[in-house]
Amino acid sequence: PLITTNCAVLGVTILNINEGYNLLYSTLNGTFGALGFLVAIVLMAGVRERLELPKIPAPLKGFPISLIIAGLMSIAFLGFSNMFAGVM
Repeated sequence: PLITTNCAVLGVTILNINEGYNLLYSTLNGTFGALGFLVAIVLMAGVRERLELPKIPAPLKGFPISLIIAGLMSIAFLGFSNMFAGVM
């Protein structure tokens, strides 16, 4: 998780620079970006914990099931991001 945290911090920083945000917008973007990352990590940990109980085929255990979870979660978050696209 350390490398993903570093990538998230770098991504928010680059986004702030590219968008030309001032101090207030950069602070808000960083704060809400961190909260979004926290939600994603907590959800991923909860799903992985629940996957320890059921029988999963051997080829899917470990990293492969994590990739499947990440893909499904990214589709879900993509749906949330498009939900408010017409509002703002």
